[in-house]
Amino acid sequence: MRPPTIRDVAVRAGVSKSLVSLVLRGSGQVRAEKREAVLRAVRELGYRPNAAARSLSEQRTLPHSGLRSGGGTPMVGVLLHDLRNPWYVDLLDGLNSLLHAAGLHMLLADARLNRRVGQDPAGPFLELGADGLVVVGTLPDPAALGAVAERIPVVVAGAREPVPAGVDVVAGDDEQGARLVTEHLLGLGHRRIAHIAGYGAVGELRRRSFEAAMRAHGAGEALIELSDMTEEGGHRAAVRLLSRPDRPTAVFAVNDIACVGALSAAEEMRLRVPRDLSVVGYDNTSTSRLRHLWLTTVDNAGHEVGRRAARFLLDRFEGHGGAGRVRLAAPVLEIRDTTAPPLGD
Repeated sequence: MRPPTIRDVAVRAGVSKSLVSLVLRGSGQVRAEKREAVLRAVRELGYRPNAAARSLSEQRTLPHSGLRSGGGTPMVGVLLHDLRNPWYVDLLDGLNSLLHAAGLHMLLADARLNRRVGQDPAGPFLELGADGLVVVGTLPDPAALGAVAERIPVVVAGAREPVPAGVDVVAGDDEQGARLVTEHLLGLGHRRIAHIAGYGAVGELRRRSFEAAMRAHGAGEALIELSDMTEEGGHRAAVRLLSRPDRPTAVFAVNDIACVGALSAAEEMRLRVPRDLSVVGYDNTSTSRLRHLWLTTVDNAGHEVGRRAARFLLDRFEGHGGAGRVRLAAPVLEIRDTTAPPLGD
């Protein structure tokens, strides 16, 4: 008769293997009733961790690298949409703070790099035996997560695309954030307000909310220029907007990076911010807080989004979650030095 395995313990206790690992390592993040169920299963089955196998697992070499995985410790894969976006730094910090406290290791991968080499973005995590997956940002095919979610818990953080059943979503409230920006500019007296828009569900939600707020206040035409959400894309969009005969007196950019591009365009066209032009970003990144920029922007609660994503993942390790949950963190407008009433008002 074969000795009981950690999988047997998980089945007997009605929990995941990841949760069993957390209990056996004395994590304080496990609820009392779940811990007792695991310990009861361990006693009933006579489970004994195989120290030799665990040691070998902890020293196994990852394919194609000389790195050692934390094989003996539960591991969470984190698939990042764009390593260049500074907002994700705050999100990852919040995510890792809770995962680390629960005794989980975080393994990061660049989704764009995986796609360029023709690799399934989530595939390597499954091959490495990840216990869960957090997708940070927008994926080109969110439906592909369905197959992954059938095997391990999956949480999407910082994106708003539809996801398969059983996948949780945590993000900022983009509609409310865009409304806060628009109403701030309208309250200052601006009426010719332009929006440098972005792509994906997040970009669309911010654009639609901007347009709706403009209509609700009878502010006339909502000027829109599309961008790729990069600094260069923001610069190109701002040049087009500021070259109009009826150029806007205020520009709301889809994120802080595009807003920096808009600031460069204004400087090149000898427009002073905020005297000649007000500009607003989004995400309250470290860039926006640089003293020589000091952007008015929206704090999109990146750290809180990360912590909530980790909490959802831990809940699923304990067997909670159901069909999938959506939680939106409340944004806050940070008013700084780049907005003022329009000239002459």
